[in-house]
Amino acid sequence: MSNTSEQQSVKPNPPERSDSSSSCSLDTQDIHAPVPTRPRLINRKSSGTLIVPRDSMEVGPVEHEFEADDVRAMSPRRTSEDLENLGREAREELHRHARALQDSLLTLFHRIEAVKEEHDKLDSNNKFLQKYIGDLMSTSKITSSGSRGRK
Repeated sequence: MSNTSEQQSVKPNPPERSDSSSSCSLDTQDIHAPVPTRPRLINRKSSGTLIVPRDSMEVGPVEHEFEADDVRAMSPRRTSEDLENLGREAREELHRHARALQDSLLTLFHRIEAVKEEHDKLDSNNKFLQKYIGDLMSTSKITSSGSRGRK
């Protein structure tokens, strides 16, 4: 009996593949891939219906209390005093920012004026030097032509 069980547990070697189309399909019947099985889902309770009666007390807005510095407390439900304070702070900050921008603009304007003055000064010096060099060249031509004629 142990002999027969050993023979049944030992499977024959799979047949070698051949490239010819004449191979028998009976040889491949013993070889097949296992069919994968899906894992079972865990049973869950039903979530029930989402429909609730109109007069139910379980549905409706829930009142929350937030601290004053909590972001969720920033809502249109502010008092007029809070709104005035916020408006005043915003105007002051805007005024400070505008003044800083005006100061920087004035600084830029003064710098531009200084650069313009320096440019005009350098331009006039450049024109003076060009005129001076031109005069020197003309006098050197006169003197050089006069000295050639004497020799």
